[in-house]
Amino acid sequence: MTHYIYLVRHGEHLDAEHGLADGPLSPRGLRQAAAVADRLSGVPLDAVRHSPLQRAEQTAVAVAERLPAVSPAPSALLFDCIPTGMTGETPSAYEPFFGSITEAEIDAGRAQMADATAEFLARRSGEVHELLITHNFVIAWFVREVLGAPDWRWMTLNQAHCGLTVIAQKPGRPWTLLAHNDLAHLPFELRTGLPEPSPV
Repeated sequence: MTHYIYLVRHGEHLDAEHGLADGPLSPRGLRQAAAVADRLSGVPLDAVRHSPLQRAEQTAVAVAERLPAVSPAPSALLFDCIPTGMTGETPSAYEPFFGSITEAEIDAGRAQMADATAEFLARRSGEVHELLITHNFVIAWFVREVLGAPDWRWMTLNQAHCGLTVIAQKPGRPWTLLAHNDLAHLPFELRTGLPEPSPV
């Protein structure tokens, strides 16, 4: 019996281009949320958890509209956060990113993700399907954890809005990454949220 966790980044929020930290989904974000909900419609979900931030909650509501048997619930362990600061292994190119981030924010993010992995990566009995609707850095940390990669590597793992990442664990085996940032359900115009590629 396998324990599946489906990790989805929230849809695009309305005022992201104005630098606001949170807000309702944009019209495009609503379409993204509907698309990932349709993609998951055949999955027998046992639980849906989401970040308490509005953009994640609205994404969860869109899923629940298509899957009325599930009742989304907020989890503070899925808040947006910064999981680590600069480490001895972190390339110096990432140093500017941390310029405006306080040690307190980093400590809080580190503690949150330790609790989140302990909570959600704990083995459940039987066949389990859980959906977590959260944020880019949180999903990156889960993927890094499953792969056993160095702590700083979360910075190199990016998820599009409503991209789908799937991890799974069979009894007696380690967690496995089945899919990362799958965008098959999103037409090209809905594939937002990824960093712009660097010029060659």
